[in-house]
Amino acid sequence: MKKYRVLLVNDDGYQSEGLLSLRQKLISENFEVITVTPDRNMSGTSHSLTFTRPLKIEKLEENFYYIVDGTPADCVHLGYHIILNGEKPDILISGINTGPNLGNDIFYSGTVGAAREGTLFGIPSVAFSPASSKNPDFEGMAELAIKIVKKVLHKGLPEKVFLNVTFPNIKIDQIKGFLLTRQGRGAYREEIKKYISPSKEVYYWIGGEETLEEECERGTDYTAVREGYVSITPIRLDLTDYRGIETLEKLSFLSIK
Repeated sequence: MKKYRVLLVNDDGYQSEGLLSLRQKLISENFEVITVTPDRNMSGTSHSLTFTRPLKIEKLEENFYYIVDGTPADCVHLGYHIILNGEKPDILISGINTGPNLGNDIFYSGTVGAAREGTLFGIPSVAFSPASSKNPDFEGMAELAIKIVKKVLHKGLPEKVFLNVTFPNIKIDQIKGFLLTRQGRGAYREEIKKYISPSKEVYYWIGGEETLEEECERGTDYTAVREGYVSITPIRLDLTDYRGIETLEKLSFLSIK
């Protein structure tokens, strides 16, 4: 049997429990795993690349485990171009993230950004996340992730499309199945906290509280995980709203004076 080559990345850093659980599971399933991760938590960096300074790669272990002082997308670039010498892996896997990437999170997520970067290189790519950061069963999620990975390897993905997969945060034997879903709205209730330093300088910390309470539309990633299903959302690289073009044409939008 062919030994598939995996480029494994994340945005939480090389000590992330989700990453380590998935990496160990992939190795036990006889995948060749090249792991390239940020050297620290880089959550919320989306698809950003580092252009303002040089980047450093450090080999953590002999069996293809590297850390980079950059973003998840940087890890994909250096993993592909430098560590793999431009040889495409069979699949790129991002995660398992420590918290949710539902709805609008996909615009901010470094986990999703890494999968998007892999897709730009023509590599079949999948991002994995739990529906909540509260006591996720990463080992169980890794078992399910392998099933999805094998399906992608055997069946492929549409061109310029990657998968954003979210696991419900329940016992694995209670999961009802898998659903193909569309992007919902968001998984956080935003909160900005104000801090005052001892020198009386004012600072603000952007954050949010996880919530699955507001989304109620059928067919969304939110609703799927809330009802006990694994959400699989296909994400396109092309963000063009083609119906929007038609609507603007009907409104004679180009007759601007």
